[in-house]
Amino acid sequence: MRTYLDCIPCFFKQALRAGRLATDDEMKIKKLLEEVGEMLKDISIESTPPETGELIYEKVREITGNVDPYLEIKRENTRKALTLYNLLREKVEKSNDGLLTAIRIAIAGNVMDFGVNENFDIEQETDEILSKDFAICDYDKFKSYLDETDKVLYIGDNAGESVFDRILIERLNKPVTYIVREIPIINDVTYKDALQAGIDKVATIFSSGTRAPGTFLKKCSREFIEMFNSAKFIISKGQGNYEGLSNEKHRIFFLLKAKCYVIANDIGVSEGDIVLKGINV
Repeated sequence: MRTYLDCIPCFFKQALRAGRLATDDEMKIKKLLEEVGEMLKDISIESTPPETGELIYEKVREITGNVDPYLEIKRENTRKALTLYNLLREKVEKSNDGLLTAIRIAIAGNVMDFGVNENFDIEQETDEILSKDFAICDYDKFKSYLDETDKVLYIGDNAGESVFDRILIERLNKPVTYIVREIPIINDVTYKDALQAGIDKVATIFSSGTRAPGTFLKKCSREFIEMFNSAKFIISKGQGNYEGLSNEKHRIFFLLKAKCYVIANDIGVSEGDIVLKGINV
């Protein structure tokens, strides 16, 4: 997905939010915003938002000296999600279609996105999504390709959300490689965050090598690109990964809630809709 003009105010908002978490020094935050402004005037609207996000959060680290301003938020989100784990697994077991329910639960976890919204009620969100209609639902194709594959590449999005991913991974009944970010960026899931969520109990954890808040192949490691290109079944979670991968000529199933009207418009749904969308299927 390319960058839209409406993305630009969001870049500033993200920089300000991260700056305030990283430091109490208002002069450093002001410098951060100034340098982000200088940088944004030169970005191409043909670039993906995660490419710009990588540059913004490099500035946050450089100017504030804080390499992981969302650390405590991530830990708390994961702790909260883990308290819901057994209850959510029970919902899957009791449902008429356990796989579809697990997909809904994984999408519910996508609300834990501090790049877009810092205020959410995960329990309320889960209850709503379990009964909400999909705006796009390529579930039959999802099941068909899953049946035919021998392994799954699952690209994670946020910490805390990864607990909800774990529930879906357990239901896939296939060997899964779970992809995380190389370094802390916003509240995106890293190797340590995935361990806290217990992903290592159900999947192999592997870094994409990216330092961006989304998966953009040109910014990923050679090892991950080879893994991606050879994968026959890919699940991509969240908006950042959609932004980076939606133009790829590869079979991918995107699971997300459209929390931003720009992304909603790009997908062809309304803001707030839930989506299970396959491309090249």
